[in-house]
Amino acid sequence: MTVPRFLALATVAVLATQLMLQLDAQVVTVALPQVQRDLGFSAAGLTWVPNAYALAFGGLMLLGGRLGDVLGRVRVFTGGTVLFAFASLAAGLAPDASVMVAARVVQGIGAAVAAPSILSLITAIARDERARSRNLALFTAASSVGSSVGLILGGALTSFFSWRWGLLINVPVGAVVVLVVQRLVKEDRPAGGQVDLAGAVTATLGSLALVYGFVHAAETGWATGRTAGIFVLALALLTAFVLVERRVGLPLLDLSLVRHRRRATALAAMGLTVGVHFSLLFTLVQFYQRELGMSPLVAGLAFLPLTGTVLLVTQTVPAAIRRFGAGRLLVLGTTLVTASFVWFAALNASSTYVGGVVVPLVLHSIGVALVFTPGTVLIMEGVPARHSGAISGFLQMVQQVGGSLGIAVIVAVHASGGEPDSFLPGLPGAFWTAAALAAFAVIVSVAGLGSRGGGSRREHVG
Repeated sequence: MTVPRFLALATVAVLATQLMLQLDAQVVTVALPQVQRDLGFSAAGLTWVPNAYALAFGGLMLLGGRLGDVLGRVRVFTGGTVLFAFASLAAGLAPDASVMVAARVVQGIGAAVAAPSILSLITAIARDERARSRNLALFTAASSVGSSVGLILGGALTSFFSWRWGLLINVPVGAVVVLVVQRLVKEDRPAGGQVDLAGAVTATLGSLALVYGFVHAAETGWATGRTAGIFVLALALLTAFVLVERRVGLPLLDLSLVRHRRRATALAAMGLTVGVHFSLLFTLVQFYQRELGMSPLVAGLAFLPLTGTVLLVTQTVPAAIRRFGAGRLLVLGTTLVTASFVWFAALNASSTYVGGVVVPLVLHSIGVALVFTPGTVLIMEGVPARHSGAISGFLQMVQQVGGSLGIAVIVAVHASGGEPDSFLPGLPGAFWTAAALAAFAVIVSVAGLGSRGGGSRREHVG
């Protein structure tokens, strides 16, 4: 095998894991009504199917990145992938709700161990700067389309086989990836050092408490002492994380990395956008099945405009960044996402898929594509090589926790404005809330990147 083919196969294997991890975040979403029926979840408790995975994934991401630095990225990547595959097997065979949630947590742990090394590995595999830029674009494409492809795949598997196969399919994919990476990718030299366990514990528990607060509020209401206590605990834990990172010798995250104005702005915009994006997927899949009467397969296929548009626009983004700058595209993308939710808020009992969903869905897809790649460029721009794993882990942590929070907030708003056994009444309030969060991302982007959108044309991609 020639060297270029060797590197291409190794890159494909690593990117396949990134796609698999993103797929898994949504592959069971289209099957949620069936999962709820088969395993006995409550309406609010059902949110833990995506959230248990996303919380463990996001909360432990910084620890996973540090483990890669200390123990070696290939070793940590393959270990995390193996754990993810075994947990997928357990989730696919889950007999009840508690086993499902526990398995999803372990899946998230495996993903958190493996994922931070992906960006570092595809960068290291590249032979030159052009290949590095191409791999970065492929990475963001895999991240962008993974969720919507997961909905389509989940719908197909649920309709023709069972929702369980949406999880079981990870087992053979994970096995092939591990074999290829172990054979073709050379282990880097571990940096050694200690692991900041205090930072990992406070970050994970703080994120968990924050999202649980929103889920609990959806079930019992906002005006309760327990709800307030959960949010106070979350604030205390996240504050403790910041204090630990300031004082520990080898922190999970060097806080100076996120004090950079452009990077902090892009992180905030990405977190908000991913949050409302995941909430849209969670909400639309239930609208399709409950209000439009779609089967799981048809509901999955109904996201094809999203998948196709994101793939198409993502291919043009590198050239657009060179011409206009990543900052301007980020502002435009968040604006389009906001407009899409204003449009979605008009859905009602007489709405159809073609007449009420397709156009705002395409608009939303263009906006998401214009946020993800430019946002990644702004976040990774100027990061020293020794910190690339940490900031990559933090980026994915922001995305995963942002997705969990987005779902939890929108579900809470939907529940507060809804009626028992009726899905539609709470929908306008949920979409207007998502529009407000997306509009805040616009404000943050404009304020943080300046009047010109931070649009340096010297930013290099692909």
